[in-house]
Amino acid sequence: MIIIIYMIGVFDSGFGGLTILKELVKKLPQYDYVYLGDNARAPYGGKSQDVIYNYTKEAVDFLFFQGCELIIIACNTSSAKALRKIQREYLPAAYPDKKVLGVIIPAAEVAAEKINSSGKNRIGVIGTRSTIESKAYERELSKFIKDPEIHAQACPLLVPLVEEGMLKRVETKMILKKYLRPLKEKKIDVLILGCTHYPFLLDKIEKIMGKSVKIINTPEAVGIKLEDYLKRHKETEEKLKKSRGRLFFTTDSEDKFISFSRKYLPETEIDVKKILL
Repeated sequence: MIIIIYMIGVFDSGFGGLTILKELVKKLPQYDYVYLGDNARAPYGGKSQDVIYNYTKEAVDFLFFQGCELIIIACNTSSAKALRKIQREYLPAAYPDKKVLGVIIPAAEVAAEKINSSGKNRIGVIGTRSTIESKAYERELSKFIKDPEIHAQACPLLVPLVEEGMLKRVETKMILKKYLRPLKEKKIDVLILGCTHYPFLLDKIEKIMGKSVKIINTPEAVGIKLEDYLKRHKETEEKLKKSRGRLFFTTDSEDKFISFSRKYLPETEIDVKKILL
């Protein structure tokens, strides 16, 4: 019998998915990972649903061609706007034995656990305009929490600021304060970072929101839930390669990708290739 060994793919519109990859490597280091950042077309947040779906489908095709068995769509916008159609329509027709998972359900589940244990239900969500308009978090949170009080805030400028490496600029802090002010006024108990770019700004977000607000960091939630998923799906886990390999692809400048990722993943050897989707 021939046994084929596969990898875990991580896809994002840009650099944000590196926050997911870092947590996965930390929690599940034994597996082989392939990362794809569509930096050339980032951000996805202001694009139409059809465009987001087509971009996501192209990324899925590429990662399956590279030898992935399981793909994590690290982009919240793609998870909100494309994942359901990918899972229900595209995978059954094109890749019936493969799996594609998103990041919204894990974050919602972890948020629900925090809410249900504390009894407080005022939840804030920040994300791209597309993610917020999709109301994906409202749908998922309502499955786990009775009558949640959800306050969502679109933050369209944050992804471009992260992609351009402007994390420490005064302007970035001012914009972040402006976006978070309405949520502070609502006295939320929990804040979900509904974009994988936002953990790059975690220290600033925590300082602005204060210690009373519990931050749901999506990468941590995805790591917890993927570990649980693999325990429950042995048929998938047993196929995964376990040689700690790491591959990186970008649709934009290789030099820019290396410069950014080395700051965030200093312990990982970054060998990136530019591709065209």
